[in-house]
Amino acid sequence: MHETRYRGEIHLTRYLAPDGQPLGEMPDWAQGTDPWCHYYRQMVLARQFDAKAISLQRTGQLGTYASLLGGEAIDVVCGALMQPDDVLVPYYRNHILQMMRGVPMQDVLLYWGGDERGSASPAMRKDLPNAVPIATQCLHACGVATALKLRQQPQAVLTMIGDGGTSKGDFLEAINVAGAWQLPVVFVINNNQWAISVPRAKQCIAPTLAQKAIGAGIRGEQVDGNDAIALHEVVGQALARARNGKGPTLVEAISYRLSDHTTADDATRYRSAEELKQAWARDPLPRLRTWLHSQSLWDEQQEQSWQEEAKGLISKAVDAYLAMPPQAIDDLFDYLYAECPSGLQRQKEDMRLKRQGGEDHE
Repeated sequence: MHETRYRGEIHLTRYLAPDGQPLGEMPDWAQGTDPWCHYYRQMVLARQFDAKAISLQRTGQLGTYASLLGGEAIDVVCGALMQPDDVLVPYYRNHILQMMRGVPMQDVLLYWGGDERGSASPAMRKDLPNAVPIATQCLHACGVATALKLRQQPQAVLTMIGDGGTSKGDFLEAINVAGAWQLPVVFVINNNQWAISVPRAKQCIAPTLAQKAIGAGIRGEQVDGNDAIALHEVVGQALARARNGKGPTLVEAISYRLSDHTTADDATRYRSAEELKQAWARDPLPRLRTWLHSQSLWDEQQEQSWQEEAKGLISKAVDAYLAMPPQAIDDLFDYLYAECPSGLQRQKEDMRLKRQGGEDHE
């Protein structure tokens, strides 16, 4: 196994400056319309969806919600590059990635509305549902990747984690076994600089989070998570290596959480307005839009047309979500224990009676 160990340096890949201007000569594969306009449209859709979800939460029509504001490029590019038979093992901030994998928006809303049917959308196929416990999804991803390797299936597993989650033992155990067994898995760190109220500098003193890969003997890379073109190159190559039996990769995508941690958080209590202002200047959407304009691939008419179309798609999904009949009472109780405890059984009966009374009243 020694020859498979990664001993290289940690490289940062970036093609576009924050103002959308190329930092040098663009690679040949970046020329043309594909897939850049598609990426931009999906990023716009993601941002509009995010704003609508927060509005629904504020009006009591959705539960606590974890915004992806500022990280849209990471989810969109990863989702677009994954093949249908690859497997996604997401965490709680990957709703846009799930949508890119085909999960309907109304099913994503069901999940955030506390409806268990949102964790079992038929469109998920073999993808796993959201993981809320921090970093456990990385071990789940290694389990799936082990099965693929044993079956000699040329598929990749992709899992994502926040910067704070990389300090958990689950993450370190996962990358260690991925390296030892040379599993077909890609770990993507959304380094959005904040683990709730703890800044990146206080989480880990290492210059990069990607360096953690070296201890596991796997490839580690940094990429500008606000640069869709750089993400396309780095994530695409990592997925190809996994599918071709070349082992795992750890990708640290550098972004910034422009929102609160969740709708239950108030980020003004722990970060400055000036820091947030500087982060907005690195926003991935105008960066890609500016480059598209410079290449004559996008214009204001297309922008206005897509903004309206995206608004309509989201509105339709919200209507479908709000029109969904309530989930079965039994679904809230039956999958917690092998044998339902008596106290929980009484709660289930009480809930049944309350719902029946409400239906009778109607």
